[in-house]
Amino acid sequence: MKAIILSGGKGTRLRPLTYTGAKQLVPVANKPILWYGIEDIVAAGITEIGIIISPETGGEVQAKTGKGDRFGANITYILQEEPAGLAHAVKIAQPFLGDSPFIMYLGDNLVQSDLNLFIDAFKTRQLDALTLLCEVPNPTAFGVAKIDDEGRVLALVEKPKVPPSNLALVGIYLFAPSIHEAIAHIQPSARGELEITDAIQYLIDHQQKVEARRIQGWWLDTGKKDDLLEANRVILDTCLQSSVDGDVDDKSQIIGRVSIGKQSKIINSTIRGPVIIGDNCHIENCFIGPYSSIANEVSLIEADIEHSVLLKGASIIGIHHRIVDSLIGQRAQLKEAPQRPKALRFMIGDDSKIEVM
Repeated sequence: MKAIILSGGKGTRLRPLTYTGAKQLVPVANKPILWYGIEDIVAAGITEIGIIISPETGGEVQAKTGKGDRFGANITYILQEEPAGLAHAVKIAQPFLGDSPFIMYLGDNLVQSDLNLFIDAFKTRQLDALTLLCEVPNPTAFGVAKIDDEGRVLALVEKPKVPPSNLALVGIYLFAPSIHEAIAHIQPSARGELEITDAIQYLIDHQQKVEARRIQGWWLDTGKKDDLLEANRVILDTCLQSSVDGDVDDKSQIIGRVSIGKQSKIINSTIRGPVIIGDNCHIENCFIGPYSSIANEVSLIEADIEHSVLLKGASIIGIHHRIVDSLIGQRAQLKEAPQRPKALRFMIGDDSKIEVM
């Protein structure tokens, strides 16, 4: 079995960060979102992985992710010239996939479930397609599946006004080679894309074996700022292990689960976990509150931060009011001007410079 991970798209919902970088490389708990999917796939025993990339961000994805050595995988990069739909991504990946069954994984998703559970069901039942589903409170915002009591998929509906269920398509699919014939027979949708839901519906209409399984645990879509911050909170809450590899002076206090990277210096500060701090950071006279992720080479002086994600090389100096629910890009610089506000909340792109009045 092989795998393809979709890591293209423009990431419009995470702008301005994604004007300068791939949304799948935005970190959650200091690890690119894309890497969680790769690790899950390798943990399921699949090591031949194709990553679908776009012209705009493909070079960055390749440079940061590499050939797969760090994951124990062999990664092939497949260029999708334009965002022409998920089924189109499968179509251009067909030379890589050959006649192999495969898993398709959207690169901005995070799931807690063990993929082996679904791979085993797919193989045992000799299915043409298996879709992963999750109960959601707002099914009108998602692709939704209608299934029978035995798990057979009867129909897929994209963002229905009247949902047939509350079971949303997670963005992880398993396919037999028969999906290629289905894609060859569908037409672009009203938005000009080849939809994977149309290809799966073709299989259903032609009496192929299409089933669904509900995931166990959480599913996190990281397409928006608040979703990404929630993903960061959940990962820190469930996966973070305490470790201190940097220097913490006697005036500082570490409370709860906190990970501090190599050559980072914590001076006269309080860190209240869960918090992860990368390598080569300088944190002085600060309070770092729960659910904060601070990437490598970040400088924080006289700052109060909670429930936020700071990317590599960001600096915050002399901000004496609490910063919460914020996403701050690489090398962004914040410093406080003489007049101070009462509250601060940011989403700041890479290389920004801001003076707070």
